[in-house]
Amino acid sequence: MKRSMQISEATGDDRVGAGDPGATPFSLKPLMFQSFVCTMAMMTFTALAGPIGRSLGLAPWNMGLAVTAGGIAWILTARAWGNASDRHGRRPVLLSGLGGFAIAYAGLCLITALALEDRMPALMALAGLVIGRTLTGGFFSAVPTAGAAMIADHVPPDRRTAAMGALGMASASAMVIGPAVAGLVAPYDLVLPLLVAAALPVVAFAASWSFLPRTGKPIRSVAQQPPPLTDPRLRRPAVVAFVSMLAVATAQMVIGFYALDRLGLSPQEGARVAGIALACVGVALILGQTMVRVLRWPPEFLIRLGAAIAALAFFGVAFATTAILLYLCYFVAAAGMGLLWPSVSALAANAVQPHEQGAAAGTITTAQGLGSVIGPLLGTTIYSVAITAPYMLIALLLAVLIPWRIDRSAN
Repeated sequence: MKRSMQISEATGDDRVGAGDPGATPFSLKPLMFQSFVCTMAMMTFTALAGPIGRSLGLAPWNMGLAVTAGGIAWILTARAWGNASDRHGRRPVLLSGLGGFAIAYAGLCLITALALEDRMPALMALAGLVIGRTLTGGFFSAVPTAGAAMIADHVPPDRRTAAMGALGMASASAMVIGPAVAGLVAPYDLVLPLLVAAALPVVAFAASWSFLPRTGKPIRSVAQQPPPLTDPRLRRPAVVAFVSMLAVATAQMVIGFYALDRLGLSPQEGARVAGIALACVGVALILGQTMVRVLRWPPEFLIRLGAAIAALAFFGVAFATTAILLYLCYFVAAAGMGLLWPSVSALAANAVQPHEQGAAAGTITTAQGLGSVIGPLLGTTIYSVAITAPYMLIALLLAVLIPWRIDRSAN
């Protein structure tokens, strides 16, 4: 029976009803909640990595290794999660990812707590942190991958960008709230913020178990093959996803150094300026992705508009000589990225067939993960050549995306 999907306007496009009798109504709310929770947990650990490492007597690169391990695991597992969701359904994969993430994060918190109480050697603590971050990153990649594929299953193409924007808005909110909560509580107890973050994935698992649609059928048959990683239909979405994440990761990494060198600040003042600039990024991402839901413009146009806005703003950072100008440039750049990010996921979903949605979402997640790993390394390397070089580079890369049209013949 051919299913007909209908968006319920009364709930602000958050619910979709299937034409099949007895079908579980689809809602964006559990997907938004799990995205918020998992992103908040990951960002909480990242925000506490420095203080935890200093307390354990570990070198900065040791904690950088632990954080990077999660990103690498994200890259390596995203496509596998996406293919699994095409073969076995979105619900089982999302629940498996959430359950694994909750267990792995709880283990990471336990290792951290034991290490801070001097119950294990520093080398053993480092190994535990690296393993814990690797597992959490690997399970976490199932959430955005299968979540985006589930949206593509239930939301018509002309509404997908807005739905992806809702998912991105939840993640962006977590990027602001997670570090903020960690910063408020950490002076009293380094473990307590992690314990709070560890409890939330359990709640998200219970909510997802209750409210995610029960389809019961695989989306792709054994005879059908997933699209390859180099599929021409996904080439532009993957490149845009990579460049956009590389730009954000680079800007996040070098802002602390740039505030010191460009504005001539002390380390304490530089840290304060960098923190405010990153807070502006989180707020702007939320506003940008909220606008995506309101405007409902085509993803192609939003990608070009977002890339143009972000490119101009990052170019402007090179000329920012005061903290206020730096905040403004980062805010505008992040607003542009807020238009671009959900549009990339929608563009990829619209380019493939229903049985390929999981693999397509996995491709985008892989590209984003690769950008998040390469960006900090590239940015810090060229920063030593010229402090404005990272911003000039990402502005140029984003500008190149503006005139690049999708290859319609590949669809």
